Amino acid sequence: MSITPELKQQLINDYATKSGDTGSPEVQVAILTSRINTLTEHFKTHKKDNHSRRGLLKMVSQRRKLLDYVKGKDESRYQSLIGRLGIRR
Repeated sequence: MSITPELKQQLINDYATKSGDTGSPEVQVAILTSRINTLTEHFKTHKKDNHSRRGLLKMVSQRRKLLDYVKGKDESRYQSLIGRLGIRR
């Protein structure tokens, strides 16, 4: 249910704001989105997995907080980020 190190590195390279950037909100949101999408697919076959569902809800909440932070700092960064990730808001 987690993402592979190769996929994580690819997300870091795609969404980094500068070289060596691993902790910017954009990178964190991209990684969380990938994990959320993976878990969403998992729940299509495992409907009663409530323990993992709690983790999913925590990840969605964390992503929402990070997106609110980015929106408060710079609206254009926020719009481009949700556009690139395909998050509807």
